[in-house]
Amino acid sequence: MITTDFVPGSPCMLDVGVPDVLAAASFYGAVLGWDYEPMAEEVEGGMFRKDGKMVAGLGKLTEEGARPAWMIYYTVADADAATRAVEAGGGTVRVAPMDIEQWGRMAQYSDPLGGQFAVWQPGESKGVDLVDAPGSLCWTELYTSDAAGARQFYGDVFGWRFSDMPMPGGEGTYTLITPAGQPEERMHGGLLEVGEDALSLAGGRPYWHPVFAVPDCDAAVAQVNGNGGTVQMGPVDAEGVGRMALCLDPFKADFVLLTPTDG
Repeated sequence: MITTDFVPGSPCMLDVGVPDVLAAASFYGAVLGWDYEPMAEEVEGGMFRKDGKMVAGLGKLTEEGARPAWMIYYTVADADAATRAVEAGGGTVRVAPMDIEQWGRMAQYSDPLGGQFAVWQPGESKGVDLVDAPGSLCWTELYTSDAAGARQFYGDVFGWRFSDMPMPGGEGTYTLITPAGQPEERMHGGLLEVGEDALSLAGGRPYWHPVFAVPDCDAAVAQVNGNGGTVQMGPVDAEGVGRMALCLDPFKADFVLLTPTDG
């Protein structure tokens, strides 16, 4: 369960980079009921809000050769210390630690196999205002070709605690992630070892994607299809989890829609 009582190692913020900001704002507004709030005129991007509460960021993709994708930020007490841990573990610094005015300090990285993620050292902003509710982030997930390596790297960087559960039908093992020192109810994500074909979206590299809670997965999927997105998998029922679908927005940024079993 993700909460806005962010602790070190917990997801606290996310944003999506796309080539067409207004088109993305329209798409996610239709699918998730988000309102788009642009920033200053000289900046192509802004914030998504749900019922007035900030749920995500949106920006224009400017990095040459980068694919449109969601970036997930994890809380850290010290972004510079996190950077040293990333480098010690064989990761790469994509954006060195930098202050975002008074709001906080951020950095972006790639893990040793190329999976991209980010950290946020809180200032006046702790992160998003709404999670684990319809139209907001409720889970994070990593697809990787090396689950053991991912556990070692991210465990060293964030101190995460891991636990394994078998996939339905004997289709492998799913690793659950909990922030250091937190009880199981603070579990916030998972990682799954997959084959090369499942990583084609990122050119064979691992990738993180967000899972968004929705009240009706099938209705949300209809909005994905009707607004220029595509569905890679689902909707399907996952026992003990809920009804879910793996989707792409019109620019092929991936995300998951989930109607939890408990509603």
